[in-house]
Amino acid sequence: MSISAEERAKKIKVIVFDVDGVLTDGQIFVLPETSSADAKGIEFKGFAAHDGLGISLARLGGLRIGIITKRRSRTVAIRANDLKVEFTYQGQAHKLAAAEEIVAKTGIAMEELAYVGDDIVDFPVMRICGLAIATANARPQVKAMAHYVTPNGGGHGAGRDAIDFILTAQGSLDRVIEEYLDAENPSAAAADVGNGGM
Repeated sequence: MSISAEERAKKIKVIVFDVDGVLTDGQIFVLPETSSADAKGIEFKGFAAHDGLGISLARLGGLRIGIITKRRSRTVAIRANDLKVEFTYQGQAHKLAAAEEIVAKTGIAMEELAYVGDDIVDFPVMRICGLAIATANARPQVKAMAHYVTPNGGGHGAGRDAIDFILTAQGSLDRVIEEYLDAENPSAAAADVGNGGM
């Protein structure tokens, strides 16, 4: 008997995101640091503010947050720090080891981990985690094996879609929104992401 995506979402304690194509639209912009032929590049990407606020809501809802990405990027390190991401793994060509390390560090079962991906490099984690989420822009093979597909694409609120789906299934989305909006709530301030002073 298959388990619905909503039932899977009720068990989630940790949500982990890929970066390129999930927290960004997948485009990678590279500028040379100097005009010399052998200059190194400066990489930059665009992130959605909706995803950042969603991470604040996720924390208020009791979820822990991670990132696992194949690329190494100073931009990702800066954004992860600004979002106060608890688990950040870059340079992970094989992402399962990082996911297993997160599971071990948090003491959860793999079925309590959700993973949001968009391409085949995400398969190893998506195949065994409790809730596999594909973005709207994901490759067809990824969508086919996902338990849930976000309405929006990567870099356009897909991360927030994933968080809202989980918190809705857990019956806490409306509550955490009100907690976030309460200016006197110290938990909301602690859960909130950075204000851009990177």
